[in-house]
Amino acid sequence: MIEVLSILPLATVQDLGRDGHWFEGLGRAGAMDALAHRVANLLLGNEENAAALEIPLTPARFRFTERTAFALAGAACGARLDGRALPRVWAGGAEAGQVLDLGRMEGGARVCLALRGGIDVPEVLGSRSTQLREAFGGFHGRFLMAGDRIGQGSGTGAPQREMSLSLPPLRAPGEEAITLRALPSAEHDSFAGAARRAFWSAPYRVTPRCNRQGYRLEGAALERREEGELRSHGIVPGIVQVPGGGQPIVQLADCATMGGYPKIAAIIESDLWRIAQARPGDLLRFRKVTLAEAADAEAEQAAWFDGLRATLARLAAEPQGGGRHG
Repeated sequence: MIEVLSILPLATVQDLGRDGHWFEGLGRAGAMDALAHRVANLLLGNEENAAALEIPLTPARFRFTERTAFALAGAACGARLDGRALPRVWAGGAEAGQVLDLGRMEGGARVCLALRGGIDVPEVLGSRSTQLREAFGGFHGRFLMAGDRIGQGSGTGAPQREMSLSLPPLRAPGEEAITLRALPSAEHDSFAGAARRAFWSAPYRVTPRCNRQGYRLEGAALERREEGELRSHGIVPGIVQVPGGGQPIVQLADCATMGGYPKIAAIIESDLWRIAQARPGDLLRFRKVTLAEAADAEAEQAAWFDGLRATLARLAAEPQGGGRHG
């Protein structure tokens, strides 16, 4: 168990999401950065879907109330355990009474804090994720606050070894913008030619109007050739909609299940973690891909996880000692 000593608003308990309820008007929720979430759980030997803490604002401070293992993944945040600096991605043990401090966040927008055995909160509709709009799931259906005491599953005790690793880069080398691969969506061809060219070539800036529901972007205005409103239709995380003002909105983990704005593109699932780590002021670029290229990206990410699992299995079979996977 850990106790929250201090924390800024917006931190929640999340797993990989509540699927299967779109037809009931209930969105998925779940981790914004599923890649970091899965990595943190794998480092602890947890199920990849185990519930963990998603922390989008720091500083934050936690006290461990018992000897246990924990992992961090996501943005660098100058983490310290009783004053000892920890790597950006790390798994290891904490003794009862030790304090974990998360400092200024750099190189991303979210940190995942996982505990061995997973965060122990009730499963609701097949998931432990916090459904903020509907106020259920997670830790009493709300953000975490100072004084909260958060339990964990049965996997207490220190891990065999400390481990850290490198995550895929958020940006391509030498690039200022974060590149997001995307597929043209249903209303893509209803936009003017100049708008389509701008969308696929010009950078867009993340505005301060960004949260788990979606990111509003600022850049070249996107005009449609066709006029008139659309009927509400299904949307999912990653859909890029364009309201009347012409500035895109990217729908994310807590998005609604229906919307009426025209859809110009859909970010591929393999790149959703990248936009989850984008901060206000960051630049984004959209790169058009085909269905085949999207499938290749999914296969590449699956192969990366397969390699990580194999490495962790090999380390678990070796004599105890420090380890780092690159």
